[in-house]
Amino acid sequence: MMASSDAESSGPMEPLTNYLAKGQRQYQQWLDRITPFVLYRWLGTAGVLALFGLRIVFAQGVNAHAIYLLNLLLAFLQPKFDPSLQDDLLADEIEEGGEAGGPSPLPSQRDDEFRPFVRRLPEWQFWLSATRATLIAFVCTFFETFDVPVYWPILVVYWFVLFLLTMRRQIQHMIKYKYVPFDIGRKARYGGSRR
Repeated sequence: MMASSDAESSGPMEPLTNYLAKGQRQYQQWLDRITPFVLYRWLGTAGVLALFGLRIVFAQGVNAHAIYLLNLLLAFLQPKFDPSLQDDLLADEIEEGGEAGGPSPLPSQRDDEFRPFVRRLPEWQFWLSATRATLIAFVCTFFETFDVPVYWPILVVYWFVLFLLTMRRQIQHMIKYKYVPFDIGRKARYGGSRR
């Protein structure tokens, strides 16, 4: 019984699968090594984006890659647990005859409990997705198959309108639910002496 499973696992594709598994392990080790270096990761991504921008300018092409990056940015700025959705669920529960005085998932005026901001798209995934997409888009600029003719001013105007509308909506959402997705300002120190 054991010999048959060994015979099934070995075959003409085994060296290739072993090579791919080794490559995946090395790639994961490299990612694990660069994880703590946030600034250098983003500087590297900025460099790749600059090369991509130069490629677009010199190839005289337009790319919809910026729309994908905008989508990633919005997911990065949004909370994982959207308070507006929780309000809607609470309103639906009240309409269905549920208790109106049930516990609210949001802090109230009398109960301003600290709730950490949890992103829908963590910084690591944002960086990894943006970098991968930029590298793939950069490679795609070298093939005519991916060169779709587009009147570029329309695409640029579309991107700016999309950016302005979605950012306005996101900022209104932040103001309404009183959250800031960035770590700005003085860090709170717990314990120890206060000045």
